Amino acid sequence: MIPENISSPASQAAPQGLKPHRLIKLGVDVHWREHVVVRQIDGQAPQPAQRFAPEAFVAWVAKQVQQADVVHCCYEAGPFGFVLHRRLERLGVKNLVVRPRNWDEYGKKVKTDRRDALALVSCLDRYVAGNTEALTSIRVPTEAEEQARSVTRQREQMLEHRKRLAAQGLGCARYYGHDLPEEWWRAKKFAALRAELPEFLFGLLEGLQQIALLAHEQLETLSAAIEAAQAEELPTGLGALTAQILDREIGDWRRFKNRRQIASYNGLVPSERSSGEQRRRGAVTKHGNPRVRHVLIETSWRLQHFQPDYRGVKKRRAALDTAKRKGDQATRKKLCVGLAREFIVDWWRIRTGRTTTEKLGLQMSWPAAYVLRGKQPGPAAAAAPATQPAAA
Repeated sequence: MIPENISSPASQAAPQGLKPHRLIKLGVDVHWREHVVVRQIDGQAPQPAQRFAPEAFVAWVAKQVQQADVVHCCYEAGPFGFVLHRRLERLGVKNLVVRPRNWDEYGKKVKTDRRDALALVSCLDRYVAGNTEALTSIRVPTEAEEQARSVTRQREQMLEHRKRLAAQGLGCARYYGHDLPEEWWRAKKFAALRAELPEFLFGLLEGLQQIALLAHEQLETLSAAIEAAQAEELPTGLGALTAQILDREIGDWRRFKNRRQIASYNGLVPSERSSGEQRRRGAVTKHGNPRVRHVLIETSWRLQHFQPDYRGVKKRRAALDTAKRKGDQATRKKLCVGLAREFIVDWWRIRTGRTTTEKLGLQMSWPAAYVLRGKQPGPAAAAAPATQPAAA
């Protein structure tokens, strides 16, 4: 029993009025052409699954709102975004977008839309009753956040397209006993290959090269637009592109209440297998946003070079130098992951006003990082503006 002074999702329902039901819970398995839904009314057993076309489902849910004081609904996050979630909320439904999972808890190896919808509404029933561990809800970004994030993700897709085309061309050339230089698809390099490759092979590569060039042009356009949106000064080695990816993927930095939450979101916390008196910790969970984790690992390598006074680098400097001298790559990677975890926590503190770059020892100008390491910046580095200190 939940104490009276502690409110649960169920206890927050509006007082029962003229509507015939107090609670209606809906578990929905969403597909593009149809939605499969299981309904549970109050504390009754779940009803048989029903199938609706998307528009018919929204109209049916509108009728459910008229039948109950509160309507709860949930469906799994997927390729259709949050359009349905926003439509349901406009109807007055308390909807959750939940993390996808394997609903076959007992390993029966039978997966159907009906079973998934039934499992969803069963978990939703426990969640509404106060067991918030029954479902893991996804934060729904605002429409502006979602659109900004889509730009950086499209850039990532363009980069993957270009890599795939370059690898496809290289594989084709090696199949016929020829090699290609790095970035062979660039106009000057490809033109030079005409005299080196057989006409048949050059013709095969020509189509790939044209598509790769188009992908590269689009990639450059997207990158420039993303970097242009960065107006604030950044620590040397972070880069405008990296900072924008972090901001757009996170959305609202203030949604994390403590350092554990932001570290866990990126999957950079150690795994654990403990029981009784045994405590075992292993590799990082990688259970979080892979895009953020990827740019953080890249950033941590750059911080080692450009930020010698950053406190995360200083505490690991001796171990990093020892591992580098011994050629111990495994230890260097572990230290790099630890630095990435510490940096995202510190960057969260900066973005939420909990600390400043000066307190952390982060250098904000490009030449200063070189001078601190006993090196003089080159002409290009000296001419670089402070707001764009390093390429991402």
